[in-house]
Amino acid sequence: MDILESVKMASATLVANRLRSSLTMLGMIIGNASVIAMIAVGQGAQKYASGQFESLGPNILFIVPGTDKARRQTFEVPKTLVWADAKAIKEAVSAVQSVVPQLQNQLTTIYQGANTNALVMGTTEDYPIVRNHDVAKGRFLSPQDIQRGNLVAVLGTDLAERLVGSENPIGKRIRIKNLNFEVVGLMEEKGSFLGSSQDDVIFIPISTMANRVVGSTSPFGTELTFISVSAKDEASIPAAEFQIRNLLRIRHKIIDEDDFTVRTQKQALEIIGNISGALTIMLAAIASISLLVGGIGIMNIMLVSVTERIQEIGLRKAIGASQSDILVQFMIEAIILSAVGGMIGTFVGVGGTVMVGSLTPLETGISVPAVMLAVGVSGGIGLFFGVVPARRAAQLDPIVALRSA
Repeated sequence: MDILESVKMASATLVANRLRSSLTMLGMIIGNASVIAMIAVGQGAQKYASGQFESLGPNILFIVPGTDKARRQTFEVPKTLVWADAKAIKEAVSAVQSVVPQLQNQLTTIYQGANTNALVMGTTEDYPIVRNHDVAKGRFLSPQDIQRGNLVAVLGTDLAERLVGSENPIGKRIRIKNLNFEVVGLMEEKGSFLGSSQDDVIFIPISTMANRVVGSTSPFGTELTFISVSAKDEASIPAAEFQIRNLLRIRHKIIDEDDFTVRTQKQALEIIGNISGALTIMLAAIASISLLVGGIGIMNIMLVSVTERIQEIGLRKAIGASQSDILVQFMIEAIILSAVGGMIGTFVGVGGTVMVGSLTPLETGISVPAVMLAVGVSGGIGLFFGVVPARRAAQLDPIVALRSA
């Protein structure tokens, strides 16, 4: 009997038991759809995170107080960076273009009796350049504001909408820590960074923030939350990192372990890529369990089918069908179940991926290798789990089969 005839007979048998065949394929459908969707979501999350870091600014480096180990050992943020460190980097490191010290805290902000909790960031006039964040209306902080400690503020778009609604915020007065600030600027919309809004911020002079809002708690000067540094170009980043590390080690009189961390945009992207890649593999592995369960379901149903069709098998072998004919037919039935379930699951997974991409900020895409892998694995599972029932059917003695029927 040729393969085409075996396919026709296997298809007719499966169509005759539509409900059972559909339920048997369900495991494969769920497994394939889950694998494709999870890989697409994982890759979309990786692209989203990469875009978020790239939006922070060109050729940027971050200097944060303490080491990763020190931050894991305590809930308090180490206070090892001061404003004087940022000034020294700007003056002494030739590979950097701009340096932005940042001191921030969550504080209550009041406007005309309404109050809201906002991130108040003390910084300098170079912030829009380093962080690639332009002013939409009014102006940003000026060098004179920093030098004199003026009570001026620049609002992010989300915060401005919460405080003053659709009104023009320029010239309005808001209250922070019992101090009245005049709003002199409104930033352009920046969007979120890893789930945190970059538009829900108030920018004030760092001198005002340190001296009149939060106060200074470091004996070495105005402590900073972190320092953002813009290198002259991409080629200057390694030199800038090396020079900054050496300068701060000298300033902090460090002999052993650093009390700060210098992290480039590329390093941050690598960390995010490793994390999201590991999560994608884990999610795909979990989803793949459904394929295994679907394969076991196929084997179970095929074993039941062998028991139900003993008379048919006996009759076919009695009129001349060989063991290989019986083996091929049952193997084809198992492969059809898994392959068709895999293809349906692929369409469901692709549809789910498109839906996730349209409803979320994730830039999801259809991974052709993932689709090919899922369909191939589902077909292989059908072949693997169909072997036992097919061999059992092929090895039946026709006389015994006819007698038991």
